[in-house]
Formats: sequence, C-alpha cells, structure tokens
Amino acid sequence: MSKLLVKADRGHGRVAHVTPQNAGWTYVGFDLHRLRPGETVSGQTADREVCLVFVTGKGKAKAGGNDLGLLGERMSPFEGKPWSVYVPQGSDWSVTADTGLELAVCSAPGLGGGLPVRVIAPKDLGQEVRGKGTNTRYVTNILPEGKPADSLLVVEVITPGGHTSSYPPHKHDQDNLPAESYLEETYYHRLNPPQGFAFQRVYIDADRNGARSLDEAMAIEDGDIVLVPKGYHPCAACHGYDLYYLNVMAGPKRTWKFHNAPEHEWLMKA
Repeated sequence: MSKLLVKADRGHGRVAHVTPQNAGWTYVGFDLHRLRPGETVSGQTADREVCLVFVTGKGKAKAGGNDLGLLGERMSPFEGKPWSVYVPQGSDWSVTADTGLELAVCSAPGLGGGLPVRVIAPKDLGQEVRGKGTNTRYVTNILPEGKPADSLLVVEVITPGGHTSSYPPHKHDQDNLPAESYLEETYYHRLNPPQGFAFQRVYIDADRNGARSLDEAMAIEDGDIVLVPKGYHPCAACHGYDLYYLNVMAGPKRTWKFHNAPEHEWLMKA
C-alpha cells in the first residue's frame, strides 16, 4: 500500500491521526473522530490553530471557554453545507455528539494572530462551480484565503461520478511567490454510495531520463485519506459513484498559488 494512503479505522473514537511527525512534513495535521450519541471528544490547540468540521451529524460544541450550542445539521457530506468552528492557538475545545457524528479536526501552526473563536455557519460559506463538462466539480469554501486564520486553508469538494477533479493536474510545492506557494495537503475522501471507489495519482515531473522519484496511483475507498507532500494530485470519480473530499492545506504563507502541469495546461483552454 502506498505510504501516502491512510486507511481510517472502521470503528468509533479517533479513527485517523495525521500529524506533521508521522506524515514527515511541517504544517498540516488532520484527525477524524466518529462519535456515538453522548460521546465527547476534546483537545487543546497549544501552538496550533484548529478548524473543527462537522462532516456529518450534530453535536454540542465548546471552545475557548465559550458554549457554542448545538451545531451541525446534515447527515451526509453529499447534502448541503457543513458547520465548522475556528479555534485559535492556546485554546481548549470539546464536542459532545447529539447524533452519530463525524468530526474532522484540521490543524496547522498558529502565528500568534490573536483571533477569536468563531462558528462558521453554512450561510457564511461561499460555493462555486469549477471546470466544464466531465471536469465539473462543486466547491464549498470553509476557511478560504479571504477569511481570518493564521495558516489553515480548508475546503470541501463534490465530484460527480465519471468526472475528474484537481484537474488538469496542478501542484503547489515551491515557495516561489507570486508564481507558486508551498502548501502541504490532505484529502479526506467519501464515496456515495459508500461501496464505490475512485482514483488519485500523486506524482512529480520526470527528470531528463524520464524517471519520477514520486509517482503513486491509489484506489480510494470510502473514508480514505491521501497525503500530498508535493507534486501533482488529480482525482477521478468512477461512473455511478460521487466523490466527496475535504482538503486541508497549510504552508509558510497562507495563499494558494498553483502551477499547472505544462503538458496538460491546454485543457484549460479547450
């Protein structure tokens, strides 16, 4: 199995745990919790900031000493928009499940920005359609560049069955602004119906001998997480199975500037 593919546990509790240490990088962390009604998960942000994303289900949230009440409404990631909570560094947080709950904990370094805890409601989220034809996908911006945070960028995407996404292939692995930014990235994938599968390739440009030091093609199943430390990272959803993914990105500068694969950039004009 590819070292870039993380299989979430099938049970309850913390079912996935990605840290800068076990991922072999510097910025992005991603935990996934599946809770039964009445179960609680809590944490301390320490020197990191966190975005709690209610992927599915409802729960009572607290953060930074504030009671945020009952959050969440959708029971499938393929329906509607999520509720989320931004929690700055130096804060505690907790969520108690009211229904079955899938909670994503997205994290990155705090930079001492002194930002407050805030609830990000569905009505606050912008949506956009990207691509054309069988490259069409639907994007919900949870924590985009234009909203306050120190390091985190968080977005979710629905790719219909038979469509491609993160395509034409692009990368963001060079700290070379304004042309390109360095951003590590995780993809948390869900499939509808859940027995389906999709594909994702993570690769870098070939050297002058035609060799690639990173070239991983992965079959993605419901609940899988893909790590993108560098390189291009397109996805393809198979016919009959819609693909959801939650992206977490972070790097030395909080901006998303990507570089298209030159040999495929013609697709942008086709």
